[in-house]
Amino acid sequence: MKTVLAVAMAALAPALAGAASHPFNVHDLVMMQRVSDPQLSPDGRSVAFALRQTDYEANKGKNGIWLVGADGGKPRRLTDVGLNASSARWSPDGGQLYFLAPSKGSNQLWRIDAKGGSPLQVSTLTLDVGSFKLSPDGKQVLLSLEVFPDCGADADVIACTQGKLDARKADKATGTVYDKIFVRHWDTWADGRRSQLFIADIGSDGALGAPRLLSKAIDGDVPSKPFGDDSEYAFAADGHTVYFNVRIAGMSEPWSTNFDIYSVPADGSGEPRNLTADNPAWDGYPLPSRDGKTLYWLAMKRAGFEADRFGIMALDLASGERREVAPAWDRSASALTESFDGKTLYTASDDWGEHALFAIDVRTGKASRLSKGGNVAGFAVGRKALVLARQDLRHPTDLYRADLTGKGLRQLTQVNAQALSGIGFGEPEFFTFKGYGGDTVQGYVVKPVGYRPGRKYPVAFIVHGGPQGAMTNDFHYRWNPQTYAGQGFAVVTINFHGSTGYGQKFTDAISGDWGGAPLEDLKLGWAAALKKYSYLDGGRACALGASYGGYMMYWMAGVWNEPWKCIVSHDGVFDSRMMSYSTEELWFDEWEHDGKTQYEAPELYERFNPVNHVKDWRVPLLVVHGEQDFRIPLEQGLAAFTAAQRRGIPSQFLRFPDENHWVLKPHNSVLWHDTVNAWLKRWTAGDAKTTR
Repeated sequence: MKTVLAVAMAALAPALAGAASHPFNVHDLVMMQRVSDPQLSPDGRSVAFALRQTDYEANKGKNGIWLVGADGGKPRRLTDVGLNASSARWSPDGGQLYFLAPSKGSNQLWRIDAKGGSPLQVSTLTLDVGSFKLSPDGKQVLLSLEVFPDCGADADVIACTQGKLDARKADKATGTVYDKIFVRHWDTWADGRRSQLFIADIGSDGALGAPRLLSKAIDGDVPSKPFGDDSEYAFAADGHTVYFNVRIAGMSEPWSTNFDIYSVPADGSGEPRNLTADNPAWDGYPLPSRDGKTLYWLAMKRAGFEADRFGIMALDLASGERREVAPAWDRSASALTESFDGKTLYTASDDWGEHALFAIDVRTGKASRLSKGGNVAGFAVGRKALVLARQDLRHPTDLYRADLTGKGLRQLTQVNAQALSGIGFGEPEFFTFKGYGGDTVQGYVVKPVGYRPGRKYPVAFIVHGGPQGAMTNDFHYRWNPQTYAGQGFAVVTINFHGSTGYGQKFTDAISGDWGGAPLEDLKLGWAAALKKYSYLDGGRACALGASYGGYMMYWMAGVWNEPWKCIVSHDGVFDSRMMSYSTEELWFDEWEHDGKTQYEAPELYERFNPVNHVKDWRVPLLVVHGEQDFRIPLEQGLAAFTAAQRRGIPSQFLRFPDENHWVLKPHNSVLWHDTVNAWLKRWTAGDAKTTR
């Protein structure tokens, strides 16, 4: 297969107002306004969306709710900038928008008239409202709240939880005793609370009644942590039943991916009932059909695997018969939306270097790709139209409208038009080559800003994380190739075996083979890029990556260091042995080693262990690590830096005490990029060469 994918979004973007005044840089990156979460009004005439703007002085983002006509027009702010509002959802009649915003130190539910005006606070709880979903008639709302399980299920569970928190705050002793594992997750230490699902009435005065616990006797988090949201629970069409997904914790939570779908009466008259107990793997994201006859959800088939293919399942609620809707579609679905006629399911999935929108025919299972060029970062389905949040390698997210088949695409917002008019970007191009085993592998290059034919340029060779992920046609806010292109570097990246969007077999290939086939793809891809693109200076190249990409940096430092002038590793695995005991999500690490623990099969953990090749390190190394990273703990980066220093290799260590697996704060992002770019320039300095 020979393919070169053109970046089509350029044709959709606003014309640049004159020549660019400067190349894209990290300050541009952190100050870009970020569009997300499009929500189409019930009548299909308006789109609510979230807009994040950066307060650089305060070192944080500020969120607001905006509206734009579904046919276009000037967007208008609905919530004041000081409110920091998010998660807008329409009332069923379209007259109100409900949203979350802080109030007196806790996150609460609010509403505002869609025409504008002053917002009204709906909830006055002492606990944070984590997420919410309105009932079909708008008279009730589901809420997720974190409570202590031993507070019981009565009406005082919220007061009991707050009392325990107050008592802990007053206690001068700071120690915590744990008696079971999963003591910390992502970037937070466990404090004994569980996110649980409640339901509350919305009174005639608009105020929230007393919440009632629905997820009774459930030892698990609803929605899941750390990134779960309202896509993990739903009302049935008649509002009488609630569906949610949860993983029962017990003693096995750190090594289990066994999520199940539960149903519970919305009036709380019964206990939750497990609908998917027969599947020991992941079942999640329930979607009841509009006609009330079918429950759709996503399901994996292999227990313990978090990157298995999510298939689309359907349960006939009358007969109990279940089936997979599109078994022949070799892509992994994300959260579903149903068309108004019930004939189509919409979902987004990685597909050949892009995150695309698909329509799935419910009857036949036929999958049709609707979007072309760029990534779909969110979407909403109306009776006659789709609204897409789209981005690509040269353009941050904006909203677009298309018909239900994806045709007639038209841009609705241009929130960064003024900023983009003064910025120069590098031109991206996708390419393919024969990788490991003769398989077709895809990558892309980005030309440096100000590229001139006949010249050679230093290269930033980026290895993505995951490892079951991909470098796609998106506008990333942490690993954006344009930040290097703006510094005069060409960029090369490869979607090696293990990447998503190329079929499940391709994704599966990396498990148990972290340093094998993926490394061969990187070698072959680097050679293919050098052969195809004469402007790449192979003698002035640095490699960099994060997470699995950070692991690969340490692995390459010992087994493939010949091409590189320097290496940058962010939050990478340095010692596979220690990683198996210090990471919080054990299911991931154990699956990647044949489902075995380190003490059961130590040889599997040593096979591709970077620590065993430190004696062969020679390339200057920059190590970056976040102290709040519990996925790949700080000691991994610190040990790698120690190894480089002990070997006498030029090296630096950048520690962020207040960041997790990602660098999120604006000033930290600037420091990260400035440090990395200075490292790349230091070791690739030299006169630019010309091609022959």
